Parts: sequence; C-alpha cells; structure tokens
Amino acid sequence: MKICMVGQGAFAKKHLDGLKRIPGVEVVTIAGGSADSTAAVAQKYGIPHWTTNLAEALGRPGVEAAIITSPTQIHAEQAIQILRAGKHVHIEIPIADNLADAERIQAVQKETGLVAMAGHTRRFNPSHQWVHNRIRAGELRLQHLVVQTFFFRRTNTNAEGKPRSWTDHLLWHHACHTVDLFQYQTGDIAAEVSALQGPKHPELGIAMDMSIGMKTPSGALCTLSLSFNNEGPLGTFFRYICDNGTYLARYDDLLDGNEKPIDVSRVAVSKDGIELQDREFISAIQEGREPNASVAQVLPAMRTLDRLEKALR
Repeated sequence: MKICMVGQGAFAKKHLDGLKRIPGVEVVTIAGGSADSTAAVAQKYGIPHWTTNLAEALGRPGVEAAIITSPTQIHAEQAIQILRAGKHVHIEIPIADNLADAERIQAVQKETGLVAMAGHTRRFNPSHQWVHNRIRAGELRLQHLVVQTFFFRRTNTNAEGKPRSWTDHLLWHHACHTVDLFQYQTGDIAAEVSALQGPKHPELGIAMDMSIGMKTPSGALCTLSLSFNNEGPLGTFFRYICDNGTYLARYDDLLDGNEKPIDVSRVAVSKDGIELQDREFISAIQEGREPNASVAQVLPAMRTLDRLEKALR
C-alpha cells in the first residue's frame, strides 16, 4: 500500500517510525509545510518524493491513502481535499478545531465511502486497551477518570523544541484526547460538562491553564486539568478509579494504584500506540470496513468539546 505523509514535524516522524514496522506499506511521498525540513525528513526516511504541494503528492502513481500530521488549523481542509481526490485519510488528533469543520469531513466521508479515521491514540495505547477490555468483559466499572495534561510552552514551540508556525490549543487538541477516551471507556456521552480557563497568553492568544469536568448519565466522573505553564514531567497521566481497582496509565505503560507495573505486552502486536492506530487504518482499508476511531465515531467527542467551548464563554 502506497501512502502519502502530510506534514514533516514531530508527529510525522512518529508515524514514519511506526509504519516502518508494518509489512506491505510504503511511504512514497511526503507533502510538508517548508521545503528544507520536508527534504530533510524525506532523506532521513528514504522517501523517494517530497513536495510542499499536497495535490502534487496525491497525484503520485499508486497513492492510495494519506496520513495528516500538519497544523491543526488546516486538518479539515486537507482531509476534504484528500477524500475528494479519492484517497483514504487518517487525520491526526484533532480532526478539526471546531465542530462545523468536523461535521464537514464526515459529510464528505459519507459521500465518498472512503475510510476516514482520527488519530485518537489513547484508544490504541496498550495501557488503555487493557482497561477497555476489562470494562467490556464486565470486570471493571469506571467511577472516576482523573487526568493531568501538563506541558511547559510559554513560547510557540513544538514537541521537538523548535519554533512552531501555528498555535496549539488546550481544549481542541489536548482535551480532545481525554474527552474521547472518557466517552469511549464508559460507552456514554457526557450528560453534564463544565469548564474554566485561566488568563490568555498576551502573545499566543490562548488560555495557558484549563479545568474540565464531565459526568455521564450513569454517574461516572472525569476530572481533567491542563496547563502550558507546568515545569516538571511533561505529558498526560491518567488515573482510572474503578469499582475493582485503581490503574495509572502513562502512554503505553500501565501500573496499579500502588505503582506496581502491569504487563500489557500481550494486549496487541506492539506497545507503540501510534503504530497500532496506523495498523488499524491500513487494515480497515484492506478489509473494506469502518475503523476504530473513525471520523463518525469521534464526532461525539467533538460535540462535547463544542459544549465545553460554549461553557468557557
């Protein structure tokens, strides 16, 4: 399967690393935002063609699908362009930074019948899969999901510490992970939501701290704190407080409430959540089915984010 990578930043590299471990897949072109960095990534990963023109990349012989890792603000536009070009699309989280654009992507997916998937990695991390499997088996019931998403980003830099050409967002990007995960793990849409945010950064124009609360009809709670002001360990840390145990998920690793590691090596064929979501995307195309984390499946999370944004106003 010949794939086009869209974007040349930190997450493009994470996908390229994962794709190398998937048999029968070849990244034949990369469409980036700047010529120098795109050329460098193409050389590093042995990609035979690079361009800053997405239409040119999609027109390369045999390209069947594309993975979008470009700035959030252009996800929807590029996803629709890719679907209109007759290619399957995998869109890194979030699929859009507003509900209207997310619904536009879904409308074009339904029109074309192609696979359109969202990069909601938490559904695929073995740590979260382990919890999900036990919930589905009736062995656990989630009572409270407590999440911390902490970064130190007082300047506009990316995950590699390099200047960023776009502005990140705590709600539509980082909270999106947890909003979708909470509803996925409980099997419910949040019935009640609340949100607070701190002062906006004078230059970036975004809130640097945020607090979010959610409650499902069955009574499960989610408490999410987010910050771009945190100095210390960076990333997102999940505490599942359940009726039958407490579990700490840190990306692909899982511990119990007393910090004892839990073996998740047999949950999936890899411990790399991004590789696993790419495997799901490719398998869904090959099998002609809807993938886990399809655009249709993540729209409820986008609707909840829209409600949270209204609560912030």
